[in-house]
Amino acid sequence: MKYFVQIGAREVVVEIEGDAIRVDGELVSAVLEPLPGTPLRQLRLGDRTVVLEVVGGGRGAWELGHRGERWAAEVVDERTRHIRTLTGGERPRSGAGEVKAPMPGLVVRVLVEPGQRVEAGAGLAVLEAMKMENQIKAPTAGVVVAVRVAAGQAVEKGQVLVALGPVDEGQPGGGAAT
Repeated sequence: MKYFVQIGAREVVVEIEGDAIRVDGELVSAVLEPLPGTPLRQLRLGDRTVVLEVVGGGRGAWELGHRGERWAAEVVDERTRHIRTLTGGERPRSGAGEVKAPMPGLVVRVLVEPGQRVEAGAGLAVLEAMKMENQIKAPTAGVVVAVRVAAGQAVEKGQVLVALGPVDEGQPGGGAAT
């Protein structure tokens, strides 16, 4: 089975045939194991081990975290990708959407304001959870339509932090956030 994994602007092709796993055509030894009772997964790639926070968002959307960094990821199988190309349902690189808290925590900082243009991967807010600060990043390029939280506010998992709208290509100014 072939999967297309989009993390930010990068796409990786993962093929799984029995115990054989190929990443971008290269055969790799990989094992992903849950750490019971947590959203953490231990990923072994060859002789390297990484612990990731993995939170599902439904319909192939995932939120990945590692050492305070956060990434939005989408995993689509071959069939779904083909159907999207036939129906024009390919996900836009710039678009509307809500960025939600991947876990309960405390908003430490809000890094954007309404009207600000952001690129995919730009920091939107910093959320403290389990004594670790996690930067919440934009899954796609867009314009901040609304900031729904403030510094010092406690949030629940799934609570909307920031609403993004599509980028108007004719819109002047509003440089990318970092």
